[in-house]
Amino acid sequence: MKHFIFFLLIPFFMSSQSSLNDAQKLIDMKEFKKAEQLLLAYIKTDQNNLEAIELYGDTYGFQEKWDEAIIQYKKLVDGKPKNANFHYKYGGALGMKALSINKMKALGIIGDVKEAFLNAAELDPKHIEARWALVELYMQLPGIIGGSKSKSLKYAKELEVLSKVDGYLAYGYIYEYDDEPELAEKYYKLAINEGGSLTCYDKLTDLYKNENQPNKAINNLEASGEKHKRNAMHYQIGKVCAEYNIQLDKGEKCLLIYIDNYSAKDGVPKAWAYFRIAQINTFRKNKKEALKWIDKAIADLPKIDVFKEEKMTIQAL
Repeated sequence: MKHFIFFLLIPFFMSSQSSLNDAQKLIDMKEFKKAEQLLLAYIKTDQNNLEAIELYGDTYGFQEKWDEAIIQYKKLVDGKPKNANFHYKYGGALGMKALSINKMKALGIIGDVKEAFLNAAELDPKHIEARWALVELYMQLPGIIGGSKSKSLKYAKELEVLSKVDGYLAYGYIYEYDDEPELAEKYYKLAINEGGSLTCYDKLTDLYKNENQPNKAINNLEASGEKHKRNAMHYQIGKVCAEYNIQLDKGEKCLLIYIDNYSAKDGVPKAWAYFRIAQINTFRKNKKEALKWIDKAIADLPKIDVFKEEKMTIQAL
């Protein structure tokens, strides 16, 4: 009899797992609303399935529906309080809600955010994301409500033990946030030497931009391009040249390479490269050439106001 019942249940289990797999595929394809509806129907038949509840919460998170995500992630924490990742997701949703509401209301949930991340870090000594969250949280909070650079450095040190690259990036973040750009530069360079990912290069490039050091930003972008062979780097170099009115020949050359080698995976539409070339020619006082490129940009993306503003600037040359 038991064997008979088991075989009856097999199709149900297979169907259940198939629904969850389908939901995950929808999430991967960014079809979050469809995944939400599928999971809602599923959970009505199996209210205690934590895997389904987690995916359901994820669909809300991707849609930035923080209140709904918090409800689902709280169910995970209550259902399995020793799971570090559940605490991390709960804290993350609370934190995003805090960023979306006024500061006075946010103060009421900051303690819960901190507690969730601390629980995740304590439950899993190797949880990198929770430690990153604590590095950022302690730096961003004012001292009067628990902010602490020393605590941020403590979790950066723990990150360094787990992953040197993450540790160096965390130190760089802390020192950049604390307006110590030389130390931030030192650690971002260490991260590049240790790991060399695009993230490492991007952090250093952004630092140079923020510190108004465009030539250093260009040099770093070129180094990144040599390592990673990404066409998108050509646009980024051209953008810096156009924004800061420096190395205009190099900027134009890079933008033309970007246009010639463009594919959808590059991300930035070609119209923006046309716009940057128009900017470069505006700086050169080459009105005819600037108009040619800005007209191409407007033809591709006619609703972008900054393109129209640039054309007015060119016409006034």
